Amino acid sequence: MEMLMDPSHLLRGSSNGTNTTELTYGFVSCAVSVLFFGSNFVPVKKIDTGDGMFFQWVLCAAIWTVALIANIILNSPKFWPLAMLGGAIWATGNITVVPILKTIGLGLGLLIWASFNLLMGWASSRFGWFGIEAEKVSNPILNYCGAGLCLLSAMVFFFVKTNVQRPVAAEETPLLIDSSVNTSPHTSSDNSWVDMLPPLTKRLVGSGMAVVAGLLYGSSFIPMLYIKVHASQHDSQYVGASQFDLDYVFAHFSGIFLTSTVYFIIYCAFKKNKPQVFPKAVLPGFVSGLMWGVATCCWFLANHYLKPLVSFPIITTVPGLIAALWGVVVFKEVKGLRNYLLLILAFCMIVSGALLTGFSL
Repeated sequence: MEMLMDPSHLLRGSSNGTNTTELTYGFVSCAVSVLFFGSNFVPVKKIDTGDGMFFQWVLCAAIWTVALIANIILNSPKFWPLAMLGGAIWATGNITVVPILKTIGLGLGLLIWASFNLLMGWASSRFGWFGIEAEKVSNPILNYCGAGLCLLSAMVFFFVKTNVQRPVAAEETPLLIDSSVNTSPHTSSDNSWVDMLPPLTKRLVGSGMAVVAGLLYGSSFIPMLYIKVHASQHDSQYVGASQFDLDYVFAHFSGIFLTSTVYFIIYCAFKKNKPQVFPKAVLPGFVSGLMWGVATCCWFLANHYLKPLVSFPIITTVPGLIAALWGVVVFKEVKGLRNYLLLILAFCMIVSGALLTGFSL
């Protein structure tokens, strides 16, 4: 009866992906995660966000709210401060998101950082970097080919030309803002340093930032994996640590919120207490953060119920397709047959790379 009253028992399961129910949990978690990861920036796509620092702080506040709810559901598992480092790494990559969206667009930006997210996560797990346990695969050649295809796909993405000019004010209709609120002739200007860059420089800067963001995102799970690996070592300070990934979500998300707050305070000081604050970005930014928080919780669950080498390729690549569809169909960021063909080629390469990596087990 106590187990039925406690929802945390339903989440934890009895073992790691050994029956149909837990496999179902794992793939459902993957599905929710990729849907939300591919769509979480859509609410703010047409919102003035300035240089993005205020937006990222609102986003991270919403992320921490999700973590607080998850922590209550899980009956407050032990808090490991090292897991906060993963959140700090992620928050550092996150401050590049708004400039990336302004320079190369939603679809292309997410596809590039997803490629390097996958590569970093794959390499650290495959070779045991940073003190985590190296994962062995039955077919190393297939595994290497998959990783190589993902890297090549990122190079192809760079040659896709995107159109991310801001629409005129009369055409702007943010998804979560009433259109009557957005028709004021005094709408604030969203002029930041990226708006002053020439087109080629924008592509170079945006693509470079997307690469850095992907590498940081791919490193954010390493502290949690380090704790789990050392939990079985009797001479380790992490002995007895939980093997259930979601038990680390509160510490991970706390690191995200703390780091983003520090960055925002430094930014306010640099701007002499005159930061670019856009009130219209608050509600869409908060919704975006809630979506990201739920997506990441589902990723943690997918890692628990499935092997990480199965869930990681799926969750780091499929959101790129969803974001690309948003960018092509709704926001018209990619135009022309040549660009469509390059985008299709790049996506086929990254999906093929992810599948090869998964099947190499």
